[in-house]
Amino acid sequence: MVRQCDGPVYEKVGVEVKFTIYQESRVGKRANNEDRLAHCYSRDALLMLIADGMGGHYYGEVAAQIAVQTLAEAFQRMATPTLRDPFMFLQTEMMNAHHAILDFTDLHNLKDSPRTTCVACLVQDNVAYWAHAGDSRLYLIRAGKIHAQTRDHSRVQLLIDQGIIEKSEAATHPDRNKVYSCLGGRQMPEIEFSRKTPLEAGDSLVLCTDGVWGNIPAEMLIAAMQSENLIKAVPLLLDQAETRGGPNADNLSVVAVRWSDSYVDEGESSSSFISTQTMPRDTVTTRLDAFGRNPHYKTELSDEEIEKAIEEIQAAIHKYSK
Repeated sequence: MVRQCDGPVYEKVGVEVKFTIYQESRVGKRANNEDRLAHCYSRDALLMLIADGMGGHYYGEVAAQIAVQTLAEAFQRMATPTLRDPFMFLQTEMMNAHHAILDFTDLHNLKDSPRTTCVACLVQDNVAYWAHAGDSRLYLIRAGKIHAQTRDHSRVQLLIDQGIIEKSEAATHPDRNKVYSCLGGRQMPEIEFSRKTPLEAGDSLVLCTDGVWGNIPAEMLIAAMQSENLIKAVPLLLDQAETRGGPNADNLSVVAVRWSDSYVDEGESSSSFISTQTMPRDTVTTRLDAFGRNPHYKTELSDEEIEKAIEEIQAAIHKYSK
């Protein structure tokens, strides 16, 4: 059973676990939004996803949609209410998304396959597991510091690692937008995994695309996540990222989670208190927008083109839904 939620904010309560979650995506100053994001939770597990599509026409957003939809639908099938092997789940479904994008490429006889970054985080039994390909990031913030962070699969990061450039040069480097690992494309993706990371009360997990982290210094991100009201703080953070991005501000997307040991009222107008203690084992709640259906995602496609794309995306994913 799958329930679609209308609002972006939830409080989840398990036997010992509570969290607040907020997600939002903006087009920035671009003509179209090629970012996609989602989160799903069962009685005892939570999945968070972000993808940043790359490719001509509308195909970048298709690649990103395939990525988040593949993992979300797999979670819906397999979280009963936990996953047997979190790391295997992340690896298998990210590779399934990669191959589904290639199938879409072949269907359209595209010379260049659309591609997408992807970062996914699964939490169950109070332990976080994450994996990524590309330069969309995950931060774990604990006690006012960045406790863990994904490493960008980008040419600029390689140059930093090799000591050729300084971190301060990355933002203006001509290769700053080039990644060497992604889903889609003819090369196999390099998927990097975290360690099993136990969470503590007060920890924050932030997944975001480069439109956010590329314009926000670490101290600004930390300050936002230290705010008592996450639901107000994250949109303000996106406002700052968009302003700092200037007239060419990229798409901006974030999924932010605060892990806690007690319920904090984030405001009646924007939050809902959800208890999963009584959720059936086979129930999953999902926040995932259908392709082209979110009014915040600008697209030049007609209704007929959107319907066709939705059918093709579902067909590409269905092949791996076993």
